[in-house]
Amino acid sequence: MAFVLSLLMALVLVSYGPGGSLGCYLSRRLMLDARENLRLLDRMNRLSPHSCLQDRKDFGLPQEMVEGDQLQKDQAFSVLYEMLQQTFNLFRTERSSAAWNTILLEQLHTGLQQQLEDLDTCRGLVMGEKDSELGKMDPIMTVKKYFQGIHDYLQEKEYSDCAWEIVRVEMMRALTSSTTLQKRLTKMGGDLNSP
Repeated sequence: MAFVLSLLMALVLVSYGPGGSLGCYLSRRLMLDARENLRLLDRMNRLSPHSCLQDRKDFGLPQEMVEGDQLQKDQAFSVLYEMLQQTFNLFRTERSSAAWNTILLEQLHTGLQQQLEDLDTCRGLVMGEKDSELGKMDPIMTVKKYFQGIHDYLQEKEYSDCAWEIVRVEMMRALTSSTTLQKRLTKMGGDLNSP
């Protein structure tokens, strides 16, 4: 009898996810990483935003999609993942290395990578067979179009310091919105196994 109880206890412990509960949960660490990434972006400030007013641009952050309630859980998860992946890609370019303090930039890369890895643990459970269908869905295409506009802007401005400063401020807005989306996903139950 003791052996059976020990075996059951071991199975339960192995089944627990990073959030301390059965299944796939958005971890507290994910939220902490998000806040740390925002702090890093803030610390990366090299220019006064006022000195770059002539370079301001509205990139069309799909705020209503990110902060609104119209997305279902799998869509919200996909949008969050795509926003983090695109942000990671943006700051991983060779041109971004020349624009920022390399220590802060590497810390930002690490923080974004950690968030993506945390989400990856849940990705298959949330998206499952819907993956190919989600890749074509409008919210994901909207996020990709938003980031393409940022890449186009940087190229048009020849990756100037002011252009990168405008993009840094924009990424702070985008990551703040993605934090709002993470909170919403947590309120949706946090358990990403359930529909």
